[in-house]
Amino acid sequence: MHYILSEWGPEIVERITGVKKVFIEQAAYIFATSKTGLIWWGLGLVEHRSGSYGAMAAANLATLCGFWGKPGCGAMPLRGHCNVQGACDMGGLPYVLPGYRKTSDPELRKLLEKIWGKTPPEEDGLTLNKMLEKAKKGEFKAFYIVGYDIAMSHSNLKEVWKALEKTELNVVQDIFMPFTGKWAHVILPSACVLEKEGTFTNGERRVQYFDKAIDPPGSALPDWLILTKLAQKLGYNWDYKHPSEIAEEIGRVWSAWKGISYHRLKEKGIHWPCPEKNHPGTQLLFTTGFPRKKIRLALSKYLPPEEEPDKEHPFILITGKRLSHFRCGGKTRRVEKLKNLYPYPVIEVNPADAEKLGISTGSLVKVKNLRGEVKLKVHVNKRIPQGYLFTDYHFDETPINILVGNGADEFTETPEYKVVPVRVEKV
Repeated sequence: MHYILSEWGPEIVERITGVKKVFIEQAAYIFATSKTGLIWWGLGLVEHRSGSYGAMAAANLATLCGFWGKPGCGAMPLRGHCNVQGACDMGGLPYVLPGYRKTSDPELRKLLEKIWGKTPPEEDGLTLNKMLEKAKKGEFKAFYIVGYDIAMSHSNLKEVWKALEKTELNVVQDIFMPFTGKWAHVILPSACVLEKEGTFTNGERRVQYFDKAIDPPGSALPDWLILTKLAQKLGYNWDYKHPSEIAEEIGRVWSAWKGISYHRLKEKGIHWPCPEKNHPGTQLLFTTGFPRKKIRLALSKYLPPEEEPDKEHPFILITGKRLSHFRCGGKTRRVEKLKNLYPYPVIEVNPADAEKLGISTGSLVKVKNLRGEVKLKVHVNKRIPQGYLFTDYHFDETPINILVGNGADEFTETPEYKVVPVRVEKV
C-alpha cells in the first residue's frame, strides 16, 4: 500500500494522465464500494512502453477490491482478434509452450518428447522485434508469416521492409494477397473461417466449435492441412486426417483441454480448464482461492514514452481503427459498401490546432517526422484534444506506421503505437 500511495498518488496520476484528482478519487470510491467490478481494456492500453505495467495495475486493483472468483468480476483485455486467446493457449508466444508452461520445464519436455517424438528447444524463441533486427544483420534467414500483414501493421515500417528485403525466404500464408506479399518468395493460399472447421477460444476461455459452410476456392487449404503437408515434405511423420485429431492431441499435451472434444463442442462451448470428459468446464476461476494460496501484487511502474513532442514535432499522433474497417483493411477494403462508408484515410485535428495551421476539413497535409511522411486529408473534429492527432492504419496507400518509432513495451515488445511525435505541414 505504501508503494501505491508513494508512486501512484492521485496528484502524480493527474499529472501523467490529465485526469483530475477529484475524478480519480470518485472513481476509486465507486469501484471499491461496488458489489461487483470488472475492468476491461483494449489494445490501446498496452501499446505503450509501460503497457504491461498498466495491465498489472488493473489486476492489482481488482485483487485489492476482492473482485475475483465472482460472476462479472475481475480484470480482462478485450482481444483484438477472435482467436488471440486460443493462439496464446497453444504456445503462440516465443517464451512458453502450450498451456503457458516454461520451455525449460523438464516434466513437460519429457511428455512432449513422448507424444511428438521430438524434444522442443529448451531456450525461449525470439520476439518479432528481435527477429527483424537479426534479419537486417543477415542473421535471420526466413519468415513464415501466417495471417499477419507485417509490412503494413508493424511499427517503423521502413525498417521492417529492410528486414524483409534481407531475408533469403519469405513465405506468406493468407486468405487474400496482403501488402507483405510484395516481399514474398512463396504464397500459400489459405481457407477463410467459413471454408474450414475448427475451434476458437475467446477471452473468457470458452472453446467454441465452428463448422465449414463452403469449400475453399481453387488451391486454398485450411491452415492445419497446409502445415501438415509441409511437415510431411520436411520429413516429419504428421498424419492428421481431421482437425478433431489435433484437438484430441491438445488434450494429451495440456490437461486443461483433456475433457474437450469436437463431439462435446458441437453441443455447446466449454471453458477450460476441463480436465475430464464428463467435466462441465470451468466458467469461473479462483472461486476457492488462488493456486499458490497467496497472490503477489505486481509493482507497476510508469515509463515515459521513448519519444515525446518537441519544437520540431509538436503533435502526438495516435493511430487506431475505424468502425467501417478492420485492422489493416485487407478484408474490409474488398467490401464495396464498407469502402463507400470510409473510402480513404483522414487525419483528425482539433479546431484550434487547425486554425493555427491554416487548414480546414478537406485540406491536404503532410504528417511527418524523421522516419518519413504521409499525405492525408484533414477532418476537423472538436473531440480531438489540442496537441493530438488521430488517424487509422487501414490503407496500404498511406502506410501510417512508417512514422511509428522503436519504442516498445518492456515485457512483450508491443510497439508504442499510441505516442508518435509528428509535425503537420499544409500541402
